[in-house]
This record gives sequence, C-alpha cells and structure tokens, in this order.
Amino acid sequence: MEHDIRPWGEYWVLENAATHKVKRIQVNPGGRLSLQYHHKRAEVWTIVSGIGTITIDDEIKDYVAGEVAQIPQGAHHRIENKTSEPMVFIEVQYGSYFGEDDIVRIEDDYNRK
Repeated sequence: MEHDIRPWGEYWVLENAATHKVKRIQVNPGGRLSLQYHHKRAEVWTIVSGIGTITIDDEIKDYVAGEVAQIPQGAHHRIENKTSEPMVFIEVQYGSYFGEDDIVRIEDDYNRK
C-alpha cells in the first residue's frame, strides 16, 4: 500500500485504478493542505472523523463525520484541521489522470511548489 508523510499529516492509497484513485488522508491538529487545483481530476471528500474546514473556491465550511464535499475539476480547494485531534477523510479522485504532479499549488504553508 502506497503511504506518504507530508508536513500536514499523511495519506495511504487504498485503491489506484484506471478510472479513479482512493486515499485515506489524516490531517494533524493545526495542519492544512495547500490551496490547490487540478487540471485532470475532480475529487469527493468524505469526513470519517474529526472536523475538516474545507475551502472550495470562495466558500469555507466546517464538515463533520459523514459529510461529503464535492470538488469540481479546476476548483480551488483545501482542507484544514483547526482542532486538537487528528482529522481523517477519504478522498475519491476521478478524471483522466491521478498523479501527484497534477497538483497546482496557489498557496502553501510549507513553501512547496
């Protein structure tokens, strides 16, 4: 199983198929992913535990376990954990390409390109 540690937490790839990719993502307390978008995929995020503050374009909203955020291809998005407990969500990517090099970062707390 593919696993990667990032400055904000870590993720595991649960499934990688020609038509989709599924990840389990854990965001550490106080962590947030870069504000980003993708040229070749859309994503659906389902919160499993904790509270995720999700930005999709100009809308910012807190999501709790069981709630789902749909992120259209090209939409600017990020998730943040403002709590003191780890937050976990499942990400389903669908589109024509799922490589990590299809992440276009607009803003990043960790100075990644």
